[in-house]
Amino acid sequence: MKNVLITGASGFIGSFLVEEGMKNGFTVYAGIRKSSSRGYLTDSRIRFIEFDFSTREKVVETLTECKKNNIRFSYIIHNAGLTKARKKEDFFNVNCRNTIHFIEALIETEMVPEKFIFVSSLAAFGPGNPETGEPVRLSDEPKPIELYGKSKLEAEKYITSLKDFPWLIFRPTGVYGPREKDYFIFFQTINRGMEPYIGFKKQVLTFIYVRDLVRLIFIAISSNHVNKAYFVSDGKEYPSELFAAITKKALGKKTFRFTVPLFIVKTIATVGENLAGLWGAMPTLNSDKYNVLSSTNWRCESEPLYRDFGFQAEYDLEKGVSEVLAWYKREKWL
Repeated sequence: MKNVLITGASGFIGSFLVEEGMKNGFTVYAGIRKSSSRGYLTDSRIRFIEFDFSTREKVVETLTECKKNNIRFSYIIHNAGLTKARKKEDFFNVNCRNTIHFIEALIETEMVPEKFIFVSSLAAFGPGNPETGEPVRLSDEPKPIELYGKSKLEAEKYITSLKDFPWLIFRPTGVYGPREKDYFIFFQTINRGMEPYIGFKKQVLTFIYVRDLVRLIFIAISSNHVNKAYFVSDGKEYPSELFAAITKKALGKKTFRFTVPLFIVKTIATVGENLAGLWGAMPTLNSDKYNVLSSTNWRCESEPLYRDFGFQAEYDLEKGVSEVLAWYKREKWL
């Protein structure tokens, strides 16, 4: 039986990767921090390894201990990372430098797996052209508009520069599903009868349900493809109004619709960021968040997923939202 190491295993996507790995018959090692919650990792079959990626030496120490115990990883899914940070430098420290420390340690200890999958993000390339409406394509020049995306892109540049290293990179668009907390805020807002929009231009969104994303990653593990990168979406496009309409229908809610002009959002973001900067912190609504909220074209090409893996999403937005809202209600989040 082959094994797989999943870093960031305690998080939203990571916990689903662990479940999918066991479903596919792998021996699953959950890479977590010492302080990580194991609330979604309760299956007795899961084997835990605590990692500190802050230095190469600390990772080497952990991997050396694995070798002493005859633990080697057939595959590694490097999912650990930050999507939000209190300080700007944290994005690069965690998403980029920690990834470099990990890979350097794998090479030093001769623990390079058969395949190393890096979970990146569409944010590493940024949105598509707002004028033409064309989707972001693999051949495009990356133009990230936020620190998160820039840090992911720097990690990608390091990975793709390596010789004789068996990597695959996946760049999912908006990932939603049970246990997720960012889109939950939107669902919660709709549930409270409010339907806010930022700016007056139409925004086109793309999504991938978490169960589809993890299924794709394990299809890729078993494939012959290596040293390639992909954008990941369900293959459909959703105007922001449709996202709201699907949510309202699933919740059985009527809402008060209103639009906040971009200049107001930008002013709030700028003032808040400047004030928080005095304490070295970053507010939730900042210039990066404004750049994301004001971008109107989040289309991305998904055809290579079908070409290389025969992948087709099982969840469109309507099916996915229905399932996730049922989970939120069952868990009393809503």
